[in-house]
Amino acid sequence: MASNVEDLLKKYALLNAYQHGGKAQPKAVLGKVLAENPQLKSQVREVASLLSRIVEEVNRLTPEEQLKILRDRWPELLEARRKPAEAEEKRLPPLPEAEEGKVVTRFSPNPDCVLHLGSARAAVLSWFYARNYKGKFILRFEDTDPRGKKPKKEFYESIREDLEWLGCKWDEEHIQ
Repeated sequence: MASNVEDLLKKYALLNAYQHGGKAQPKAVLGKVLAENPQLKSQVREVASLLSRIVEEVNRLTPEEQLKILRDRWPELLEARRKPAEAEEKRLPPLPEAEEGKVVTRFSPNPDCVLHLGSARAAVLSWFYARNYKGKFILRFEDTDPRGKKPKKEFYESIREDLEWLGCKWDEEHIQ
């Protein structure tokens, strides 16, 4: 088999080992190699046999030796892994015309069940904007669900506990 295929196998075996504590996973490496060079699919048995030998060699190296070879031969692989960490942090957009100290947000759960992911998301966003603008975050229990589900006492406390667990401290509480 050509030395360029052997180099490709070694490159991805070393990268996989580096990413997984010094032990390359043959199936993952084979998948990466075949994705990059689909024409090798017709020779998959030969490639897998060669890969097995290369993975054994790579796994015998210490993680430090693996990293040194990667740095010497394929430094671009290590650079590509660093870029996402250096990417700009994503932030929520600012509120239009919001003034610091004047923003008031509220979270209005119906106390007929525990918080679910969607309502927890709404609570966190409301709390975040209130804190970000040094405003108020109001917890307002509303039992006006038109479907007629009756509120239950135990859910009032459950919702409070969930908000505390999420780190959402409210400034005022109202029960409608």
